[in-house]
Amino acid sequence: MNTSYYSKYKGENAVSIARMCPKWFKGRDYKNLAPSYELFMKCKEDGDEDYFARAYKNEVLDKLNAKDIYEDLGSNAVLLCWEGPNKFCHRHLVAEWFKNELGIVITEL
Repeated sequence: MNTSYYSKYKGENAVSIARMCPKWFKGRDYKNLAPSYELFMKCKEDGDEDYFARAYKNEVLDKLNAKDIYEDLGSNAVLLCWEGPNKFCHRHLVAEWFKNELGIVITEL
């Protein structure tokens, strides 16, 4: 499993984990890992990344089973959202969650 962003990766094992994806996107859409609209907008408005990380963990990740999600996505999935590789993004929080919960290291393409 890897992470990337829409404008870079367009392979057949692409999985969107964002609330909304580009109109041209033809990959799998996996809303279970998407942040709520309210949480996304709050972070966009105030830029509080620490708050977003805590809230995303509480609202999304803590309600999921990492092993089940990893198996459902598949080991060859590439998790995508909008932000570039060096920007704060929930896909990096998902990668960290898989590492902490399963010991699986997920790299950014």
